[in-house]
Amino acid sequence: MVVGASLSGLMTALALSRTGWQVTVLERAGAHRSSSAALAVDPPDLVDLLGDGMASTVLSYLAQDAADVSAGLPVTWQALHAGLLEAADQQASIRMQHRTPVVQVGQDAQRAWALTNTGQTHTGDLLVGADGYRSLVRSAVAPDKPHARYAGYVLWLGMAAERDLGPVRWPSGLEIRYSGDHLLLGYPLPAPNGSRAAGTRQLGWAWYDATRSELFRRAGALQGNVVQRSLRPSDIPEPTYAELTAEATRHWPAPWAQAIADAVARRAVTATPVSEYAPDRLAAGRMVLVGDAAHVPTPMTGGGFAASVADARTLAVTVADPDGKGLRSALLAHQAQRLGPARKLVQSGQVFSRSFAGR
Repeated sequence: MVVGASLSGLMTALALSRTGWQVTVLERAGAHRSSSAALAVDPPDLVDLLGDGMASTVLSYLAQDAADVSAGLPVTWQALHAGLLEAADQQASIRMQHRTPVVQVGQDAQRAWALTNTGQTHTGDLLVGADGYRSLVRSAVAPDKPHARYAGYVLWLGMAAERDLGPVRWPSGLEIRYSGDHLLLGYPLPAPNGSRAAGTRQLGWAWYDATRSELFRRAGALQGNVVQRSLRPSDIPEPTYAELTAEATRHWPAPWAQAIADAVARRAVTATPVSEYAPDRLAAGRMVLVGDAAHVPTPMTGGGFAASVADARTLAVTVADPDGKGLRSALLAHQAQRLGPARKLVQSGQVFSRSFAGR
């Protein structure tokens, strides 16, 4: 069983199915999800993880999203997720169950189990927690350290279409801008159909903001130092939208100020308090953590996706025996290989967080 069908969960399910496992994926959300996030993908890593067949399915989706994926151009989270989901749907050994929230997990000597909100219990030899930074499975694997902690700043995300911005300077690649307690990452993206022709493209932006913690506390998105949730566009107060437009003009040059103003005008902005989690353990009995359930670096490291690929690859190799013989030892071997690199990645991001947010 894999709890969670975001990027790490889907990659892990595909990698396990490739080595002979029958996999049930339990995901609380629907199949179609949207995000303004973008990331760089290394095609050889996907081929190594998934094999030529499954990787070609994923890369076909990315080819629609970027003219040359191998050049390191960013692709949208949404395109990558759609490609991984299509590859999973093509595997007879993977059973996807969307809109199936898991409310409790457990294990004994013979099996692991996951209880859903409808009262149904799923059982299996292995339970993988790929359920993100607020992981339920983490509470079972590491009950003494169950929560990711607030890094001291928030992240606003949005995207704008070139046709809506008028004549603007078009960036050639990722741009990073600092302005006091604010930092902006801006990145050009192709049109939804993959075109990079002038007038059809998109601008994505990620605005790190160390000034608005109290807004998120008042909204209940932060409780103490634990992040509870993101803010959807409808959750963001109208005065905050006006502040973002004014501050974008003050802090950022073209075309980023225009892209932010456009997204704000459409109320197409999401925001989340940034979490960090440096793990002390990744496995317990028949349970193991991957992706953001296992380690939560600030997105500023740029290494979260690559770490999730490494998690899926290492786990698939160490538990390649589909009968589960020696499973506990295999999961401890996985932990031995992944714990050090995961901690190092998170800690590298914490250096930035302390500098940026004064924590």
